[in-house]
Amino acid sequence: MICSSCGDENRADRRFCLSCGSPLGLTCPNCGTENEARARFCGNCGQGLAAAGDTPPGEHSAAPDTGSPGVSSPTAERRLVSVLFADLVGFTPFAEERDPEEVPRVVAQRGGAGRSESLETPFTSCG
Repeated sequence: MICSSCGDENRADRRFCLSCGSPLGLTCPNCGTENEARARFCGNCGQGLAAAGDTPPGEHSAAPDTGSPGVSSPTAERRLVSVLFADLVGFTPFAEERDPEEVPRVVAQRGGAGRSESLETPFTSCG
């Protein structure tokens, strides 16, 4: 196993470099957990890890300094979101006459909820 800090060769069963003392595993940039060198994702939080050899010798990424050892701050993540707004004729009277837990199920059956793990329906009316 090659140390990502100094580039020295180490045995596969070692956890720390014999030359510089750096950890030979991959540190998760999100939660700071030490992972095996072959890991592609953090075993604790699922964050993607840099593959071995992605970081040049002498440079290594560390978790952000939070002032507390072993504690890192959450990393922001941008995600694409698709949102569909629909004005359904007669929906307000329909929803008022039914159980609040029944309405999302009925809307989903009618195709109102595409691929979603949950359907949030804030009950508001324009009129």
